[in-house]
Amino acid sequence: MDNYRQMMAFIWAYEHGSFSAAARAHDLTPSAMSKLINRLENRLGVRLILRGARQITLTEEGLAYLNSAKNVVSAMAEADSLAEGLPTTISGNLKIRTMPTFARYQILPWLPEFLDKYPLINIDFELNAVYQDDFDRGVDIAIYGGVLPSSSRIATRIGESEWITCASPAYLKKYGNPIHPKDLLQHRCFHFNFASSWNKWDFVENNESFIIPIKPLASFSQGDFLRDLSLQGEGVIRLADYHIGNDIRLGKLVPILTEYKSKVKEPLYVIYANRKLQSPRIKCFIEFLQQKLKLHPWKIGF
Repeated sequence: MDNYRQMMAFIWAYEHGSFSAAARAHDLTPSAMSKLINRLENRLGVRLILRGARQITLTEEGLAYLNSAKNVVSAMAEADSLAEGLPTTISGNLKIRTMPTFARYQILPWLPEFLDKYPLINIDFELNAVYQDDFDRGVDIAIYGGVLPSSSRIATRIGESEWITCASPAYLKKYGNPIHPKDLLQHRCFHFNFASSWNKWDFVENNESFIIPIKPLASFSQGDFLRDLSLQGEGVIRLADYHIGNDIRLGKLVPILTEYKSKVKEPLYVIYANRKLQSPRIKCFIEFLQQKLKLHPWKIGF
């Protein structure tokens, strides 16, 4: 950027005939203008302007550099003009990395509408329960909960979720309803098979938080396996409200130990690499996502 400013200062000085006139025309001080050109000459290792003359007088090298610099400016203007003339239709590839259950329950239901609205966008979903910063290998957007990315990334909060301990009515009829979180140690439970805060079954009693060390009958990498087992009456699970909210509304799953549930909410973020260089397809997807989540919140309200 400084090289570009040096080049433009040189062109302006020549066009206006003096450092002071060029400085006034471009909101710089004469001293700043002089320093830019001095840095340019020092960087190039040649004298471009003859000092002492009342008018700007260029050396032979200065004339050659002026012609080259004007060609650069002209090429940049042409490139800008071409870019401005590109079709305004939003198109191209969009790579999204997110949690499998969030994609299935919070994106898939309205994805056809988005694709109908933007038929020239091709979406590639990369589904993984664990957040990774993969923007350098082509990921455009990441959607994850409970993580704050590197400060070099942009994270926009799109909501929050809470983790709900629940079971099916059939299971509770057969095995009984746990009265205290410690009773879960005697129940059939399932959780994830990777290291995550999702496996910390935390509760609150007398304003004190504590964790029950669940001993699962089986563990899985995908939350839908936990959900399916619980719907079949096989055990107790703990999943996010955006995942099982509809099952609870329909009475297929019943929240348990609600008087002990943690008040901590997990923020959900849409993450992308750079706000200034955000492509139209990234922007339109994020806006569409925010609109849909606002119209169709997953909050259960119990």
